[in-house]
Amino acid sequence: MSKRPNFFIIGAPKCGTTSLARWLAEHPNVYMSPMKEPHFFCSDFNVALIPNQAEYYRLFRKAGDQHIAIGEASTSYLYSQVAVPRIEQELPGSKYIVMVRNPVEMAVSLHEEFLFLGAEHIRDFETAWRLSPERRAGRMVNRWCSEPRWLDYQSVCRLGEQLERLFSVVPRERVLVLVLDDLKENPRREYLKVLDFLGVSDDGRQEFPVKNPAKERRWPGLYIGIRLIGRASRKMKQLLGIPTNRGTGILKAMSNINVRYRPRPPLSMQLRKELIEYFRADVEKLSRLIDRDLNHWLSCPEEAIT
Repeated sequence: MSKRPNFFIIGAPKCGTTSLARWLAEHPNVYMSPMKEPHFFCSDFNVALIPNQAEYYRLFRKAGDQHIAIGEASTSYLYSQVAVPRIEQELPGSKYIVMVRNPVEMAVSLHEEFLFLGAEHIRDFETAWRLSPERRAGRMVNRWCSEPRWLDYQSVCRLGEQLERLFSVVPRERVLVLVLDDLKENPRREYLKVLDFLGVSDDGRQEFPVKNPAKERRWPGLYIGIRLIGRASRKMKQLLGIPTNRGTGILKAMSNINVRYRPRPPLSMQLRKELIEYFRADVEKLSRLIDRDLNHWLSCPEEAIT
């Protein structure tokens, strides 16, 4: 029988979860699911990539006796209403890592990520932001968007509300909250916090490469073709009883070639101020929950905005 996970990086998206998961995967006493974002416990959203429990636990079949901490990273779990209660029922005593950032920056970054993934078709962030109520109701999305509520940027980025819900289910001693600002400032210090939380020793890591920087598709049409092939391949594997995470890597290599990195365009001052006011109460709630002054997130330095 495969070992089972005992910790989860549950979100939020675009807050450094990919980088942390990669760093932990290289620790000799930590085993991370080879599939990031399986979303298995998130049954209230149409995002799960794993069809059943047996295949989910198969993700951890290579975990050995040396692996003290066994985990996976699915950023849907913090936003979900049901994922953490399901984990608590099936895997009681699990630990949770939550990563947060300025919600204004998060909303812009998330919009850019969904454009990159093809789920978002509105290229202008301001227009997409104002469509949040429509997306909440399942409208104004394209055929590639499997879960419209992920495009509800106004709701997805209310991290104080989501953390409050988590604390209503899980004791605080089993939750570690990291702030992306701190991770950027001193990644080793934050990494050591995580290792201590998970009960594993320092592996001496000194290099902390960043994953998931701002990027775009060189050829959007090629990406659509790769997605269609990938979708057909997953269905065929399910019919044949083959694990859906098993493949040749050809599609991934083609997708990587189709990526280029670029700086993120800035927000206008007017729109930034609007987002700050929208998130003000939620940021104040988050500040209270983690006992951390986050007022700098609510400032609007004119010299930094064009």
